[in-house]
Amino acid sequence: MRVSRTAGVPGARIRRPAPAGPRISPFTRLARVQAISAAGDGCLAVALAVSVFFGLSPTAARPKVLLFLLVTFIPFVVVAPMIGPLVDRVAGGRRLVMQVVALLRALSLLLMAFHLDDVLLYPIAFAALVLQKTQSISKSALVPSVVRHESDLVEANSKLGLVSGVFGFLGAAAAGVAKAIAGVEGCLIVGSVLFIGAFVMATLLPSEVVAAKKATAAERAELRSAGITLAASAMALMRASVGFCFFLLAFWLRSKEAGRALVGLSIAMVTVGVMIGNAIAPTVRKRIHEEPIFIGALGLTAAAGIGATLLGGVVSGVLLALGVNFAAALARLAFDSIVQRDAPDANHGRAFAQFETKFQLAWVLGGLPAVLFTPPGEVGFAIVGLIALFSAVTYVIGMRSVRAGKAVPETISKRARRRMVAEVERRKARREATPTRGAHRPLPPPQPDSRASRQDPPLTRRP
Repeated sequence: MRVSRTAGVPGARIRRPAPAGPRISPFTRLARVQAISAAGDGCLAVALAVSVFFGLSPTAARPKVLLFLLVTFIPFVVVAPMIGPLVDRVAGGRRLVMQVVALLRALSLLLMAFHLDDVLLYPIAFAALVLQKTQSISKSALVPSVVRHESDLVEANSKLGLVSGVFGFLGAAAAGVAKAIAGVEGCLIVGSVLFIGAFVMATLLPSEVVAAKKATAAERAELRSAGITLAASAMALMRASVGFCFFLLAFWLRSKEAGRALVGLSIAMVTVGVMIGNAIAPTVRKRIHEEPIFIGALGLTAAAGIGATLLGGVVSGVLLALGVNFAAALARLAFDSIVQRDAPDANHGRAFAQFETKFQLAWVLGGLPAVLFTPPGEVGFAIVGLIALFSAVTYVIGMRSVRAGKAVPETISKRARRRMVAEVERRKARREATPTRGAHRPLPPPQPDSRASRQDPPLTRRP
């Protein structure tokens, strides 16, 4: 038997082996935070649906939902471009954001529980929705730092999406039970407790720097390459279609018989579609390349929209919600793969956070028209299908141009920006060429006198 040398020595510290046990990976820690947060999101969704959407008539609910969208939109246009890069350069910056957001979300749900019947409900609910989007963007930034290899990045995003769907459904079910027992206040209190649990889990996340330095010219060039630009534009249109379809069904189905049950069924189909897409996405990616997956997702959305238009009816609308969100999950997986493949030297945490911000804005902008003026169901289905068809056609044409060595057609925003810059330069040149009124004009150079330059004949003396 081996005896330790320190045995019997006064004051010697005996070293005991560390307790053997499974080591929790950083990805598992992030998945736990995402699971508890998704369950809290389910509670918040049920509370808002009962108190704001179902509690009011469609006409009265429309301006409230419109305000929700606008207030959700503004912070990501103004605040995110300035705060995001600063947070990414701080060690543990995104982890701190996840912790602060979880605490603020718990507080916002508690405040909503005490202000359900007064005007303070709406600004608190606005803040809760903004915090929800902030948590989603921070989660996207943390994923690259918690996976072992870059090859696991896309699969990790797919697993987190599946976790969100499952636990969001469980959270909504728990909120339904709490509402039956204690009313809407019960939903909000359960959600607040869940977000406190998310805060505790967030303290165990790794404190790593997402992006220590600013993006280099090479990184910006990679992220602006033709393949990524085309995929980002198509993905933004896809997310806009998802937002339009969601709010179209939310308002259109309420005008039908058993409208509340139909809206609840369509929301359930949204969750089921996302879960199925995230579940099969890794297997599909192993067998099919990224571009065919992307084109297939856009084509499926176009076919679902046009098919629902031709068939019509409530059942077609509910199935459209399933198909659109299933395709969006596949398209997001393909987009993440394209970014990882075409921008290997870029900081993927920073890149995914930036793209997720843009896609959140696309979802909000897509939902605005459906809230402002809800068209008939078949018309709305056709709009969803035509947007996806336009996205698929432009993406295919753009990819063929890239493979043929041609320049990718400019996007509408870039074209407008280029024309605006050209117009500013043209006006500036015109002002410089045209002297202003009242300005001092230089005198012309003196001209020689024609009489002085002319030689007079010599004078002759008169006799």
